[in-house]
Amino acid sequence: MCGIVGFVDRREIAEKHLQRMTDALVHRGPDAGGLWLKQTAKLHVGLGHRRLSIIDLSDAGHQPMCDVSEDIWITFNGEIYNYQELKADLIAKGYVFRSATDTEVIIYGYREYGVDFFRRMNGMFALGIWDARNETLVLCRDRFGQKPLYYWENSGGIAFASEIKALLEHPYIERGIDYRSLSRYLAYEYLPAPYSIYKDVKKLPQGCMMVWKDFTATIKPYWQPRFTDLPKKMDEREMGEELIEKLKRAVSRRLMSDVPLGVFLSGGIDSSSMIALLSEMMPADRIETFSIGFREQSFDESSWARKVAEKFGTNHREEILTAKTMLDIQPEIWSRLDEPFADASIIPTYLLSRFTRQHVTVALGGDGGDELFAGYDPFLAHYWADRYEILPEFLHKAIVKPLAMKLPVSTRNMSLDFKVKHFLKGVYHKRGIRNQIWLGAFTPEQQRSVLTDDVLHEIAGMNPYDQIVEEQRRMRFRDWLDEIGWNYQKFYLANDILVKVDRASMMVSLEARTPFLDVEFAEFANSLPSGMKMKGTVRKYLLKKALESRLPRDVLYRRKKGFGIPLAKWIKHDLRDGMEAVFQSRRIEEAGIFRPDAIQTMLKEHLDGKKDNRKPLWALYVFEKWRENFG
Repeated sequence: MCGIVGFVDRREIAEKHLQRMTDALVHRGPDAGGLWLKQTAKLHVGLGHRRLSIIDLSDAGHQPMCDVSEDIWITFNGEIYNYQELKADLIAKGYVFRSATDTEVIIYGYREYGVDFFRRMNGMFALGIWDARNETLVLCRDRFGQKPLYYWENSGGIAFASEIKALLEHPYIERGIDYRSLSRYLAYEYLPAPYSIYKDVKKLPQGCMMVWKDFTATIKPYWQPRFTDLPKKMDEREMGEELIEKLKRAVSRRLMSDVPLGVFLSGGIDSSSMIALLSEMMPADRIETFSIGFREQSFDESSWARKVAEKFGTNHREEILTAKTMLDIQPEIWSRLDEPFADASIIPTYLLSRFTRQHVTVALGGDGGDELFAGYDPFLAHYWADRYEILPEFLHKAIVKPLAMKLPVSTRNMSLDFKVKHFLKGVYHKRGIRNQIWLGAFTPEQQRSVLTDDVLHEIAGMNPYDQIVEEQRRMRFRDWLDEIGWNYQKFYLANDILVKVDRASMMVSLEARTPFLDVEFAEFANSLPSGMKMKGTVRKYLLKKALESRLPRDVLYRRKKGFGIPLAKWIKHDLRDGMEAVFQSRRIEEAGIFRPDAIQTMLKEHLDGKKDNRKPLWALYVFEKWRENFG
């Protein structure tokens, strides 16, 4: 795994700036670095690369890399799991390779097929190609957005990088906050592509490519999730067998490595399924598994991870975390997280990655399984929401809401009061918006109470959910489960889960791989009938049925916990002093973004046990921590 940067500009940009951009990504690639600069008649071109050596550890894998004629230059981040098949095709066409890398395969694949070659690549990747033959810059990002790619452009040129902090080293990029993006952040708890927190910086959306030529950029999607029926009729048993076979191939593809490899093991169905399948490919005592646990029992899953590890006999390591451990690590995370990101599970993900990196360089994870197989609680909540809407309106207002408000506030993970009140918060909206309201921190109405008049003026007339409505309009779904599955894959998976895993793992130079997002497997999963994903109220139905002969029933059918932290409790105790310091009225007032009185009210309500304001308070706290370091 690596870090990439580059620029094309009509103005001269000194090598020192390219060096600074590249150095900003040293954590993504500590093993080596490289620069390439070129001046043409009207352009200055630069590419930079930081390398984490995984495949072909020799100097032959050094980047930026070029073809034999030095017409095509590439800086590449990621892994192409089918590169050997692609390479064989190119060798048959007469191409000669100087390395054993997938990077060189992309170069000659692009030379032979142009940008259509990207559709043939099964992997996770972000890349920049400079084609000197026609002075064209090509950028591309993988289908689900596992690898990040930010860019900036104006009339003078274009620049790109794996992370914003590298772009901020470019001499012409400014740091102005985009308040419309701030509104989206408050609504989503992350910034959905193509937006970033800065006015002039964008994200290349997942599954898209950009072709930049003559100071004009054209962005086109080359892939997106589709929900069509299976190409042939299959019964449940056949679908289950095909599912396991495709998942097994996906896991096998991700074993390619010239460095030590392990598995994140939570004890949930997704990570446990990988252990079950891996044990059929290699001796179990060669499988390195890693997990972390919490002292707070309602959040702890370490006993389940231990049970799976013991069943298969893996070489298992675990670490139990205290609140102090996770709180102490915050400054390290905030100093590196160059965009506000309010998924608090980035803290344990970082600690798991750091723990794992002490033993291996590559780790497999179960991300994507919940999005593909309706694993999250809101899938079930939508099921009940459609039935709740049938109730007469007077029952909603006279009985349900008043009773919900009387539920005692709890700090436990997914407590009854939290679920019921969150359910009612979004239940009256259309599904796509409803889903985001359930996941987010602030509705537009709530934003109006916390943002200053100046900021509200800046965002007047905008709807932070407009992107969901606009993009969903272009999709075709078979039913509501497809609609919510797409929503999760397009927004939450790409912009939250995969961002969290990428940033947390790359902070410690660990490569994380996700078999569930193998394109062959994911497309098969999206084509399954909805009844095979959620049957009645049983989520991940077919995946569980197909694994019954491999995993214990109590592992398969236990209640889902998720990878959370005791945030509501922290705010009342361990994090209280930190929040009170960050939310000091004078400090907030001077920034001119939020209303200090509104924040103080939310904090007091939470501390007094009157409301569970963990999500909005954490979103504001993270933004303020980002502003300290990067604003």
